[in-house]
Amino acid sequence: MTQSIRVVIAEDDVQIAEIQKRFLDRIDGVELVGIAHSLEDAEDLVEVFKPELLLLDNHFPKGTGLDLLRKLRANNCATDVILITAAKEVDTLREALRSGVFYYILKPLVFERLQEVIGQYAAHLEKLRAMESLAQTDVDTLLPQRMTSVPTVDNSTSNNLPRLPKGIDVITLDKIRAVFADLEGSLNAEEVGNLIGASRTTARRYLEYMVSTLELEAQVNYGSVGRPERRYIGVS
Repeated sequence: MTQSIRVVIAEDDVQIAEIQKRFLDRIDGVELVGIAHSLEDAEDLVEVFKPELLLLDNHFPKGTGLDLLRKLRANNCATDVILITAAKEVDTLREALRSGVFYYILKPLVFERLQEVIGQYAAHLEKLRAMESLAQTDVDTLLPQRMTSVPTVDNSTSNNLPRLPKGIDVITLDKIRAVFADLEGSLNAEEVGNLIGASRTTARRYLEYMVSTLELEAQVNYGSVGRPERRYIGVS
């Protein structure tokens, strides 16, 4: 990142906001300029600091992040927004897209996902700054096709199967499905990797894909010390 990205965190849960702060501290080229635990404070911080990016929760005691997002857009605010929320309703996602979020991340947030999305955002900014005029290929790379879509999963034996994203193959996917088929309890990525003979990173990629298709649920165990552990459980 050639230019620092100034970020505001808007999250009413103090512990989660602290975790996000620690995640940002580990990402190069990011400057945290403020943390807000209410929508009013978030609006003030955005108005004062004019950050490039707002990490915005949706559920607050007084209103929603989408309420604030609509207000910012009505006021022609240039700050981009990554919505980080537990809301899994499709209508919430649709409203977020209509209001122009850069990305939509489901809680619980993990460092690798935040790091990847901010990396994409940094590349997006650099591409815009370098442009003097647009070609259609530029538009295609800049518009929100970067948003990961949630495919419809058909678990039948017919040939009507969804197209898998790059880096996901059906053989490894079926191995992980078999692991969770009769499992009682949860596993982390390292445990799944050991069971299927793959690395922790590879297992994590498949597990997160299966969370996105609603085949698995992710749970975060914060524990008493150390980094939070992300564990996966089958959806009954």
